[in-house]
Amino acid sequence: MHNLRLDGNQYMTYRRTMLTKRTFLSATAALAVAPYAILARAEGYPERPIRLVVPSAAGGPTDIPGRMLAQILPKLGQSAFVENRPGAGGAIGARAVAAAAPDGHTLLVGNTSVLAVIPSVSASAGYDPAKSFSAVAKIAESYQILVVHPSAPWQSVKDFLDDAKAHPGKLNYAHTGAGGLPHLTSELFRSVTGTDMVGVPYKSGGEAVAAVLGQQVHATFEAISILLPLIRGGKVRALAITSASRTPLASDIPTMIEAGVPGYEVMTFQGVVAPAGTPEPIVALLNATINDALAESQNRDAITRLGSVPSPASPAEFTRFIAAQVAKWTAVAQAANVRID
Repeated sequence: MHNLRLDGNQYMTYRRTMLTKRTFLSATAALAVAPYAILARAEGYPERPIRLVVPSAAGGPTDIPGRMLAQILPKLGQSAFVENRPGAGGAIGARAVAAAAPDGHTLLVGNTSVLAVIPSVSASAGYDPAKSFSAVAKIAESYQILVVHPSAPWQSVKDFLDDAKAHPGKLNYAHTGAGGLPHLTSELFRSVTGTDMVGVPYKSGGEAVAAVLGQQVHATFEAISILLPLIRGGKVRALAITSASRTPLASDIPTMIEAGVPGYEVMTFQGVVAPAGTPEPIVALLNATINDALAESQNRDAITRLGSVPSPASPAEFTRFIAAQVAKWTAVAQAANVRID
């Protein structure tokens, strides 16, 4: 090695160069190690069975995806089980998960009502979708259909709206109670179309549909899963579906937009969230496991049979989606002065 003699200026230049190189090499090494460090943080998960909280009774449209997940997540090395926690429209189950340890062993199988609508209409919901949860995976999307009795004079949304505008306050619609999704769906419809219709509350979607069948009310919005068999059987007449474009679930039913209601779209969804603060590597592992399962034909078929379409997303995409849904229904509830507290 040669003996180099440097004056003061040369020495300082040399030192700055070496420090810059050292910083660069350290940063490069850190980037190389980072993925392995992230994986290492998820190692050992899960350590015990995974609890899937479904905030509704057994057998419902959210319970079935929960039980599908209970068959998927054991791929991670531990069993998974469903715990049904109905009550307060789903808020009781949501609160339980929000208060659970953020370690990935307690997850909420949520839907539009729990993750977007309830917090939009209730100051006492007891949780905030943005602050209380970490979005894990989106499972599926579905829509609602506006239906009337087959003997009704309206063959289209235009017919229905023409009558509603010509006779303010004459037409009515059934919904599942103030602040529920069918109620807000109808309030959005009234707002966008500038019509005056009367809402009639019922205890459940089944009762609301039965009111249309019995001709106690003129119309209702309800889920595809409830209405499609009745539509196919000629028991009710479909006027339009709330999807932005035609869905393969019911490709013969026009969208509200096609029917002359610009910008009208109502999407329902199901997905999984974890308590806020759940480590990102665990969230990423759960997301990848669920999304891989959604690509399997038997799971896609099971979701389709529920009247939904598989709709996988990254945690970041699902986070943004939930935020957009909350903002949408908050605006609708405020405009219609709908509060349930």
